[in-house]
Amino acid sequence: MQILRTAAAMARRSARWDRKVAFVPTMGALHDGHLSLVHEARRQVGKRGAVVVSIFVNPLQFGPNEDLSRYPRPLARDLRLCREAGVDAVFLPSPEDLTPAGQSVFVDESLLSAGLCGASRPGHFRGVCTIVLKLFNLVRPDVAVFGQKDWQQLAIIRRMVRDLNVPVRLVGAPTHREADGLAMSSRNVYLSPEERAQAPALRRALQSGAELIRKGETSTARVLAAARKVLAREAPLGRIDYLELVDADTLASTRRLPAQPLLAAAVFFGRTRLIDNLAVVAAE
Repeated sequence: MQILRTAAAMARRSARWDRKVAFVPTMGALHDGHLSLVHEARRQVGKRGAVVVSIFVNPLQFGPNEDLSRYPRPLARDLRLCREAGVDAVFLPSPEDLTPAGQSVFVDESLLSAGLCGASRPGHFRGVCTIVLKLFNLVRPDVAVFGQKDWQQLAIIRRMVRDLNVPVRLVGAPTHREADGLAMSSRNVYLSPEERAQAPALRRALQSGAELIRKGETSTARVLAAARKVLAREAPLGRIDYLELVDADTLASTRRLPAQPLLAAAVFFGRTRLIDNLAVVAAE
């Protein structure tokens, strides 16, 4: 497994690929959810292809009061997991390499990023798009794999790829979960035992709303009220950042059931912000 520590080294390696390349961008602190993306990347290009993983804690996507400084960085473990998963190359750029002093050019998506996490974290998706496009330019993948847990992020990157004619095919992989339903996240390690015990209620709340939709409910307000009721009862330590029913494609919210319903939520447990979503097949 190659370890490439500079943008220049990554660019040189990419220029020499003579096979298809699948790319998994991460911020490290890898868990089974990340590894499921790596396995999907391998499936996309086969044994003869190359799988590249980047590990970069992107400072551009953190707000001034967020957890950039304390974000977990277990690099030795991450590299071991990548090696065991059959990754061909790991890209480990420094912040100075990808976010140079005086940077004045950024990539800003202005429609899909307006709500959900974009409303709660101003500038977050500008940071995501800017760095993801830089990574695409350096790695030059044929395919890139992202998790559907970050549904809004995937939708925005799809739009960026479409609008800027980026020559990469995107694959969205299903959310990987703990046995109790909690979506796997590097931030789960921040949870206290009491918070961890209540956190799976986030998934159950979304399922409660989805069940109403499947039964024919068309009122967004009633669907969301059912989900809020579950959180209030089962997760008293949680503080809702947002809980919304939107169209899975446009991410627009409506008073009546959208054509492609997506329940999406972000909940704080202490200082730890967890997100989850559930795409719903509505009743005929």
